[in-house]
Amino acid sequence: MKESKEPRPHLLHTLTSRHILMIALGSAISTGLFFSSAESIRLAGASILLAYTIGGIIMYIVVRALGEMVVYEPNVGSFSYYAYKYIGKYAGFMAGWNYWFNYIIVCMLELTASTMFLEYWFPNSPHWIMATIILIIFAFINLISVKFFGEFEFWFAGIKVVTILAFILLGIYLIATAGITNGASNDTINGVSNSVTHSNTSIHNLWQYGGFFAGGVKGFLFSFVIVVFSFGGTELVGIAAGESQNPHKVVPLAINGIIIRIILFYVATLTIIMCLYPWNKISNNISPFVDVFQKIGMAKAAAVMNLVAITAALSSFNSGIYGTARMLYNLGKQNNAPKYFTKLSKNGVPYIALSFSLVFIILTILLNYFYPKHVFNILFAIATIAAMFNWIIILVTQIKFRYSIPHAEHRPQLSYKLPLFPLLPIIAIVFFIIIMCTMYYMENMRLAIYIAPLWLLILSIGYLLSCKK
Repeated sequence: MKESKEPRPHLLHTLTSRHILMIALGSAISTGLFFSSAESIRLAGASILLAYTIGGIIMYIVVRALGEMVVYEPNVGSFSYYAYKYIGKYAGFMAGWNYWFNYIIVCMLELTASTMFLEYWFPNSPHWIMATIILIIFAFINLISVKFFGEFEFWFAGIKVVTILAFILLGIYLIATAGITNGASNDTINGVSNSVTHSNTSIHNLWQYGGFFAGGVKGFLFSFVIVVFSFGGTELVGIAAGESQNPHKVVPLAINGIIIRIILFYVATLTIIMCLYPWNKISNNISPFVDVFQKIGMAKAAAVMNLVAITAALSSFNSGIYGTARMLYNLGKQNNAPKYFTKLSKNGVPYIALSFSLVFIILTILLNYFYPKHVFNILFAIATIAAMFNWIIILVTQIKFRYSIPHAEHRPQLSYKLPLFPLLPIIAIVFFIIIMCTMYYMENMRLAIYIAPLWLLILSIGYLLSCKK
């Protein structure tokens, strides 16, 4: 029998620079901004702006550390591959499976958030039915090809970015005109009642109602848990780089803009939200973007922001499916997962790894059926601590990586370095440990502290069993 000469399927490097740059942009805009930021405002008051600034700097350190390794050696396995190579098989096993678990939880969270946002228009529709429809659509998108995934993310991320820029400009206009029209009680500006605008819209909202640190040290510290969750997904650029055309050029461009994106998407938007309406009157049961526009009398703008919140959640859900499949594929390549997870379709999609991940994401439908009101908080806590574990692994791996490079023969010089090494990665590691300890004192987050050691024990047992095969 003649052996087939058809080339074996392989991962296709079809993600272009615009795909990677927009994925990096969009990863910073998710449910953390459009929904969870309301809770962070409630905890810290206006000082949440400082919390997001500090958190943004820490995340820049994490992604810059990852970027150093990605530019040196692009790989779709991202930090799991680097942990496997520079620390050991156990580290690669733990990093890869925890990241897979983390993104399964994130997918479940974003899918749940999508159904919550859809309540705005379909208040009587069961969550589990909406979740089923969304899951089918996005499974199809990811199974087609990585290029189709990239195009989808490009346009969805574009919608988020453009809308936020428009929101910032509209917010500046409303804040500026509030002072000009002060005293007029019956006129309207663009359909907004002056009496409503004047009594609530003011830059003074940032230090009134208890001062800038209205939540005290406790509230400020607790808010960092929400902040940390908001930045989940920023490391996705490291995975996507493995299927990009020019990672050495595009990855530094994507990472270097993180600080600007944090200031623009989080600090600027939340500043405007709190200026448009007193922060202590913002509901934490709905997107603050929707809530504030409703309260100042702009119902159409509220509807638009709710639509964008849905696109943000769906975009993150889509990225999560992509991330879980690629990480599982890489685990198979490392022999840290069954080899059949490395099988690819003709379009270069790891369809078995993707299908396996979808089976677990389907649990979201059951959770939304039985616990529609409580599932979000449970998933939120677990996703947050799993993400921090991933970031600590990235930082530890980068430290080991940096010390390994000088001893490797015939290796090129590092072209993209994390500055102030090893001080910055150590600071970031300490920061995450402090936040983990803080979660224990938060009633809604304590469950994750109990689950985390159990999950790590399960992973360790899994690793030992895999070594005996």
